[in-house]
Amino acid sequence: MAQHSAAHMRYAGRLTGRVSKWVVVAFWVAILAVAGGYAGKLSSAQNNEASSWLPASAESTKALDKLSAFRDPNAVPTVVVYERSSGLTPQDLSAASAQASRLQALQGVQGKVIGPIPSADHKAMQTIVTFNLGKDGWNKMPDIVTQIRAVAPSGDGLSVHVAGAGGQAADSADAFAGLDSTLLFATAGVVILILLVTYRSPILWLLPVISAGVALTTAQGVIYLAATHFGLTVNGQSQGILTVLVFGAGTDYALLLVARYREELRRHEDRHEAMAFALHRAAPAILASGATVILGMLCLLLASMNSTAGLGPVAAIGIAVGLLVMVTLLPALLVVCGRWVFWPSRPSLGSVEPTSTGLWARVGRRIGRAPRRVWVVTSVLLALACIGLFNLNANGLTTQQSYTKTFDSVVGEQVLAAHGLADQSNPVLVVADGGQGAAVARALGGVTGLGQVSEPVTKGGVSFVSAALASDATSSKAFDTVRDARVAVHAVPGAHALVGGTSAIVLDTREASSHDNKLVLPAVLLVVLVILMLLLRAVVAPLILVATVVLSFGAALGLSALLFRHVFGFPGADPSLPLFVFVFLVALGIDYNIFLMTRVREEAATRGTREGSLVALAATGGVITSAGAVLAATFLVLGTLPLVAFVEIGVAVALGVLLDTLVVRSVLVTAINLDLGGVIWWPSRLARQPVGSTVSRQQRTEDLTGASRG
Repeated sequence: MAQHSAAHMRYAGRLTGRVSKWVVVAFWVAILAVAGGYAGKLSSAQNNEASSWLPASAESTKALDKLSAFRDPNAVPTVVVYERSSGLTPQDLSAASAQASRLQALQGVQGKVIGPIPSADHKAMQTIVTFNLGKDGWNKMPDIVTQIRAVAPSGDGLSVHVAGAGGQAADSADAFAGLDSTLLFATAGVVILILLVTYRSPILWLLPVISAGVALTTAQGVIYLAATHFGLTVNGQSQGILTVLVFGAGTDYALLLVARYREELRRHEDRHEAMAFALHRAAPAILASGATVILGMLCLLLASMNSTAGLGPVAAIGIAVGLLVMVTLLPALLVVCGRWVFWPSRPSLGSVEPTSTGLWARVGRRIGRAPRRVWVVTSVLLALACIGLFNLNANGLTTQQSYTKTFDSVVGEQVLAAHGLADQSNPVLVVADGGQGAAVARALGGVTGLGQVSEPVTKGGVSFVSAALASDATSSKAFDTVRDARVAVHAVPGAHALVGGTSAIVLDTREASSHDNKLVLPAVLLVVLVILMLLLRAVVAPLILVATVVLSFGAALGLSALLFRHVFGFPGADPSLPLFVFVFLVALGIDYNIFLMTRVREEAATRGTREGSLVALAATGGVITSAGAVLAATFLVLGTLPLVAFVEIGVAVALGVLLDTLVVRSVLVTAINLDLGGVIWWPSRLARQPVGSTVSRQQRTEDLTGASRG
């Protein structure tokens, strides 16, 4: 055993030797120089079109393949909406007609501008213009909308809004505008603040932040190459989550390593030797934690939604790169800098380890007085918090409900609905076998919620029919209309009709997300359980840990649902919310249990499980709490973007992480360990091994030291 540990220790020491540390630093500087150029292009590789997220099996996806003969997939229909609450004047109609001519002259306009079309109450009107700016035309819509507003100015009581797919694309770009700057700076800011409080050093925080920055840049460069050459789906959501995930998880690994390094500096005079010991003891927990997150994220590949499946590799790459940086570059930087980087609290040889008498040591002693009562009461309280899940309405959000501020395209849609104008830019689109176009059109004519049905057009043996929606394309009424339309056209004999369009795409997206929740969640749990069994070489402890994390997830989502409804006033949540929160909390939340339980196992070999649990809590309590605070704060930064889905993910994950670190890991798991004792290690020998029968910690240290010197 000592020889095996000595071999691992020698390997750890090679990364931070007197010469090798400079090689490691030079290597990452070279990687950063190469990756930096690609990282800056990641936003240009995003694909935020809902149609690209769908599974191939969805009806709207199948319809898209046949619709290409009738509608250019690069066409972006845009609606200019006019409103005068007192009623449109002849001058308004004349001005809108003149503006339509000017809109026709804008670059990229496809076909003829339609309108203006006045409403029945004569208080609003709409003009429809379609742009075709090529494959990446959606990303160019903000500039186009600016030109539209210059051509169709409002004033003198007449309001003008840009809605439809073009207006929504422009507003979506505005919502994600902070992705590259605001989100990154806010994330770095909260990490720096928490590290300053944690380390109480004006210098030490720099090294984890520099390492996290290197990890993020490198990961972004790798993901850009994967998106451009291997078809990886990257969107605004996955890129935003990547930023907070790399900073949050990477800083967590840094906190654990630095804490263990500081411990070893009190035991070893040579800092290179201290880092070798720190890496040897901390790396297994860090690597197991990273592997858990990586494999948990890769479980998202099982999802039918391309956007969800794409997030898996994006997050896994981010974690893998962050893990690699934190166990190579960060140790090298720490050894290069020396003990002075901890100033003003430099850990000197032989100084007392403060965690032995700190807050978490006192908490452990109090739990030890009645551990069974503590874990039973804690479990009941968490179970009660799960009741809040009945308030979670994860059935999707309309366009209006998706933002935390009012965007112009949303106002335009509201004006159209208020004055009975169907949104001509988002119709229901139906394709069928060529000989059944007329029959399909008649079937659509009987569907409530649809406007006038177009005349069938037939090309290449396929008929195309469309009908405008009378409601917002992302509303529940529109989805009901799509379902009714599908029932009607599917009943036409021999038509093989398919219903597509924006509403059909969003509806299929929500149904696919609901399916993915049922498939991916069990897979993540199974992966986490297997990793814990391999790491802890036990069955009972992993089952307990997984159960506590699931309980924590239920409590976090239940409390979040109450906050969303009664504090934030959100009417609902995206169907993917439970899946994302579950994956992040189980994969990331189990980290803290891994950090704790690997230390418990280490201490249990010489002290027994009960005493080892108290020592482990005292030693890891502070660093795990700091790590949880960092991760929670970084996810809360998602709330800086004006998107309800981001705010909800950030709040739910942050709340769950805090529950994990402050309640589940520190109180619940420790109380169970103290109550059950060595039983948690069943069926390993440690469950039957009496205290004191193994080699002492001092002897193991001497063996390893001798091996390293040899």
